[in-house]
Amino acid sequence: MVRQKIQIKKIDNLTARQVTFSKRRRGVCKKAQELFTLCDAEIALIVFSATGKLFHYSSSSMMELIERHRRQPENSSKLGQPSLQLQENNSYGVLSKMLEDKSRELRQLSGEELQELDMDELMKLEKMVQGGLNRVVETKNEIFLKEISSLKKKESKLMEENAMLKQQADFMQKSEGTGNGIHQSNPSECIRNSRGYDTSLRLGYLNVH
Repeated sequence: MVRQKIQIKKIDNLTARQVTFSKRRRGVCKKAQELFTLCDAEIALIVFSATGKLFHYSSSSMMELIERHRRQPENSSKLGQPSLQLQENNSYGVLSKMLEDKSRELRQLSGEELQELDMDELMKLEKMVQGGLNRVVETKNEIFLKEISSLKKKESKLMEENAMLKQQADFMQKSEGTGNGIHQSNPSECIRNSRGYDTSLRLGYLNVH
């Protein structure tokens, strides 16, 4: 079927007008983004719908681009070489775009803003997430094995210290057993009490007068 060319004039049907606006608006934003990517151009796009709703796209900060437009001299289009300020602004725009892309990538890795991705992009994102998850699991297992090895070393050291203490206790018990034998004293041996008096038993003949 041959596609009919739409006549460029105001669409009378309100529903058709809204549908066309939505399609054309997305197309314009897509073309603006392509122009920025291919040509490294700074772009600010502002669109108000018939109902007053605002739509915009900017390759960097919208406010900075508007302010830059206000400061732009009238004869800037006649200059053959871009100014140093323009080069700096371009570099800033590139860095801002890179930061925005990385931030969006991080949000997508966390499961946000996935509706804008197609099947190929979703599969690529899935591989990235799976690869990161595998690295996390490997690192966790390595740390887990190191902790197990450290605990085994501590256990072996405590067992050695326990065996050593047991040997010392057995040795002291044997020493006390041999040193506490019963000592039998001679009946005639002098035994002193706590006050130092002689309480020994002396045997002898009693002289009767």
